[in-house]
Amino acid sequence: MTVPSEAARPGLRERKKAGTRAAIQRHALRLFREHGYEATTMNQIAAAADVSPSTLFRYFPTKEELVRWDEYDPQLMEVLRTQPPRLGALGALRAALRELLAQLPPEELALLRERVTLMAQIPPLRAQGADPLNAPSQLLAEALAERAGRRPNDLEVQILVGAVLGAGLAVMQAAAANPRADLIAMLDDALAQLEDGLKL
Repeated sequence: MTVPSEAARPGLRERKKAGTRAAIQRHALRLFREHGYEATTMNQIAAAADVSPSTLFRYFPTKEELVRWDEYDPQLMEVLRTQPPRLGALGALRAALRELLAQLPPEELALLRERVTLMAQIPPLRAQGADPLNAPSQLLAEALAERAGRRPNDLEVQILVGAVLGAGLAVMQAAAANPRADLIAMLDDALAQLEDGLKL
């Protein structure tokens, strides 16, 4: 995986905050696994993560955010920016995803799958995942627009982001229905279909 430049690397404070977020999220996912998403309270998550409820809400204002937050989003955008100019937008995104996900250890991939399954099964999370105005979608729009020399709010950029979100939602639902499926391969195949023009 391409290592971000020193200028692009977050500072120590930002890295500590990201580490705290990741630790809280792991505790939350464990509790969701053991007790169910709906039955788990924010107070239980705070206690398991050994933080105060106010600290938990500062990092994650809602329970949905505990599932949706992805520590890899900024890394993915950085890797996307390093893809060669000869690749089109979707080809660059596919290459960046493969490069990033190939570096994740099995336990991290297992947590990613858990989050994907929850996002597919819980209606509010599913709706938020398809929202082009959410923060990860805006990051993607900025990175793709930068590659194309366009503005993030250009209609063509927003259409592409919407298509990627739709493909991601389809993959989430398929992965939730088939726990043994290869999530990375499914995502790559979905983006390949978009790249080829969805020839059915």
